[in-house]
Amino acid sequence: MMTAFAIYRLPRQEMCTCVIQKEGEVAEIPSCSSLSDKQGFVFAPFDISTANPILLIRPDEVLRIYPDALNSGDYNCSLSTGNFSQKLSDPRMRYGFDFRSFFAHLTDGQFQKIVLSRRADEPAEVKDPITLFQHACRLYPRMFVSLVSTPQGGTWLMATPEILLEKREQQWITIALAGTMALKGEQLHFEHRGDEETVGIRWSQKNLQEQRYVATYITECLEQYSTQIHEDGPYTVRAADLVHLRSDFVFTLQAPSQIGSLLYRLFPTPAVCGLPKRETFAFIRQNERVPRRFYSGFSGPLMVEDETHLYISLRCMEIQQEGYSLYAGGGLLKDSVEQSEWEETEAKMGTMRRVIIDN
Repeated sequence: MMTAFAIYRLPRQEMCTCVIQKEGEVAEIPSCSSLSDKQGFVFAPFDISTANPILLIRPDEVLRIYPDALNSGDYNCSLSTGNFSQKLSDPRMRYGFDFRSFFAHLTDGQFQKIVLSRRADEPAEVKDPITLFQHACRLYPRMFVSLVSTPQGGTWLMATPEILLEKREQQWITIALAGTMALKGEQLHFEHRGDEETVGIRWSQKNLQEQRYVATYITECLEQYSTQIHEDGPYTVRAADLVHLRSDFVFTLQAPSQIGSLLYRLFPTPAVCGLPKRETFAFIRQNERVPRRFYSGFSGPLMVEDETHLYISLRCMEIQQEGYSLYAGGGLLKDSVEQSEWEETEAKMGTMRRVIIDN
């Protein structure tokens, strides 16, 4: 009997990995710090607490398989019900109200940056989650695609570009990813680093500043754990029909016992929270209309067959019995423009909407 499972496909890989827990309850971990000696597939919410813990799927069975070879009948998904928020007549108007509430704390100098998220509930006849995962793998070869299903958390699909912490041989990697631009016209031909001038990609000062905030924060965190840190960037990367600014950080850890402590320091990063971290996190918890749940948390294998690939849970949706709940957010600075920020969230939700509609 299967208790829970996660299926993931790493960027630019052909095969996916299935992590299956066959029996018993999925472990509940109260904090990032408690992950140091753990092994399994991590599914962490944005607001981690004893009442809202990290879920850890035990790797009783680990399979590597091509996505198209997955059989839907082999995976029993836990679809929740009753989580849809009350439908409002004008979600754009609601976003405007929230934007002004958050933005006021930027203009008065209280915050340097804060992330405002939103959720869109879309009632529909639900398609098979395995089929949706397979389609997401075909659509988004550059991204970390995963399908996670647990009794406590429900079933979530994501296609995210943002590494939180990754192990490659003896080195560790994290990234600063911030700034968002929707590709249009000739820009849709962008593929690789260095193509910016050819296709006319120009980053605004707002996006450059937002990315620098995140990179500086990550540098300050890593300096507490490593004296060997190499930063590369920022440079432009593509995720679906969006591009972002990215800086890579390669570093060493003295001991595996530092993993939990490092995750505690890194998460939530300014890319999903804001600066100063403690104050913006508290404000988000108190003022966002709908809890983020697992959106902008993190997920991925932790020391599964000696591999660690933890990603921030962006471009994601919960698959429920009544339909889909899509999540997206954007970083606000004091020069942010409301309509531009709204359009950014719509573009980000388009990543999952395309999986549903095109399937």
